[in-house]
Amino acid sequence: MLKSARYLTALLVLTAIVLYRPAHTAEPGANPLDPAKEDLTRVEYPSQQNIRWHGQFIKPHETLETLFGADWPLVARFNRIDRRHVYPGMTIKVPDLMDDIRDYSPLPQFYEPAKRHDKYILVSMTEQWLGAYEYGRLKFSMPAATGRPGFETPVGIFRITARDKNHTSSLYKTDDDEEQYPMDNAMRFHVAEDGVGYWMHARDLPGRPASHGCIGLFDEAMQNRMFDTPEKPVLLDSQKVYAWAVGEAEYEDDSGTQEELEDGPIVEVIGQNPLYRNK
Repeated sequence: MLKSARYLTALLVLTAIVLYRPAHTAEPGANPLDPAKEDLTRVEYPSQQNIRWHGQFIKPHETLETLFGADWPLVARFNRIDRRHVYPGMTIKVPDLMDDIRDYSPLPQFYEPAKRHDKYILVSMTEQWLGAYEYGRLKFSMPAATGRPGFETPVGIFRITARDKNHTSSLYKTDDDEEQYPMDNAMRFHVAEDGVGYWMHARDLPGRPASHGCIGLFDEAMQNRMFDTPEKPVLLDSQKVYAWAVGEAEYEDDSGTQEELEDGPIVEVIGQNPLYRNK
């Protein structure tokens, strides 16, 4: 009898183990491959030190929309995460007062090195954030996902040299290995000595550095096309940056395929990946 009880207990434990995939979530469970352990309160951003916030555990059937109503995009941006990656069992950061993050941006309103440029892009790896500057003044800013540990985004000053509205990765595929990973609204800012190109483009944002070195931006329209979620796209940051930096207002008609550009905006990448607190 005792042996049977132990066997049953072990079986129940094994049955309860769930490996997380955003599109296939049923029960709460952390992804053991995630360096943040699905707890975004562990990610340290210097700009959040003076904002009071608390950890919010996501329960079954809870979403950003059900928890925060019309303010859900504020919380998504504060956590650098999209709706597809918020799931039961994880923990996110929530400000004690929502008004504290309505104008949240960790980047300076004026950036001296950009003052002589009509368009200048600053990317902080430390903050996982991108800022678009016009003659030194911040026009708009947004979350960004840079390269994960071992695949860090190169640091330095670069320039956008190509655009491709419908770009796809030549190296990486989607999680199900059925298609090449989509890189909508892509802007190439660096080509390494080994010939690997680094782009800014639409991608998933899981709340931490996640790419192979490129700079990823919100684009729920791409996610809807590839993963059928979210049903109504709202976060469209990659489209905004693309139109501002290399759109038809600045260059000739966009063919939708890769085109080389001259005198594209400067892209400066600074800092290093954010720190993770111990549990």
